[in-house]
Amino acid sequence: MITMRSVVADTLGEPSEVLHLHARPIPEPGPGQVRIRVAAVPVHASDLHTIRGRYGFTPEFPTVPGIESVGVIDELGSGTDGLTAGQRVITIGVTGTWQEYVVAEAERVLPVPVGMSNSTAAQLLANPLTAVILTGDELDVRPGEWLLQTAAGSTVGQSVIQLGAHAGFKTLNVVRRRSAVEDILALGGTAVICTEDEDVRERIADIAGRDGVSKAIDCVGGQLGADISRALAPHGELIVYGALSTHRQTDPDKLTIPVFARSLIYETKTVRGFWLFRWLTETPKDRMAATIDRTLQLADSGVLRVPEGQPIPVEKFGEAVSLAEAPAHGGKPLLVFD
Repeated sequence: MITMRSVVADTLGEPSEVLHLHARPIPEPGPGQVRIRVAAVPVHASDLHTIRGRYGFTPEFPTVPGIESVGVIDELGSGTDGLTAGQRVITIGVTGTWQEYVVAEAERVLPVPVGMSNSTAAQLLANPLTAVILTGDELDVRPGEWLLQTAAGSTVGQSVIQLGAHAGFKTLNVVRRRSAVEDILALGGTAVICTEDEDVRERIADIAGRDGVSKAIDCVGGQLGADISRALAPHGELIVYGALSTHRQTDPDKLTIPVFARSLIYETKTVRGFWLFRWLTETPKDRMAATIDRTLQLADSGVLRVPEGQPIPVEKFGEAVSLAEAPAHGGKPLLVFD
């Protein structure tokens, strides 16, 4: 039996304790499917949260983590017109990608533009796509408008800044560390607030003036998410897409945003959530395809520049897992298969 290398979580638990490298049978594609020899997969914090049981879904264990991949089609099932063996592709909303071969529905793969690196392609359909959806489909941020965001130094945050510079909207960027401020401004951020030594609500008022900010995105939650909500202008809208403030918290009751009721009620603000996995499973196919195509074009044209990942051989997956949650770790860790 020919086998492949797979990183498998044997059970629910801390990733460093439950992840192991296994030899598993190479899967065969069925009708309407393709098999991809995987080249690179990013290691996201959300992958690790899934293993811990604190993400939006809990898979059956044992399970192979992973939500993105880039690779080359090496076998086609019947009824897969338009795709060819040897074609380099990325997967769309396909899970279980931390392994050497992945089988995907043909409609869930997308050809990679010539000249685009594996590092960029492997990372496009989580963080940059999220930024495109939030600023476009969800909030429709217009030229001249302010968009307030937390964790501005994250990959989503950097993508939002680049989109603002391209589309003409202004970004008000919240960061934790003073050392990150110059990087955000150099990337094209309009203004930066540092929680290390500044009061968020006071600085928002100073920067945005009387009219304030009506649109915001937050992936921190906790008290900072609450402060962002409270600082919004009347009728303002906050979209929450993460909860970094509870990064290692596994008690669901602790995953909170203490929203100020008076601000919510009397200023008629909206606080709502966004989860990319739900978007990928519920969005009409034509709308999804258009948004993904737009993201691909923005990256291919250089408008969206995805930080180069750090390739790590799959045998050293433990290093990638540690790096994924290390502070200021630089480029995204990428598991690579020779």
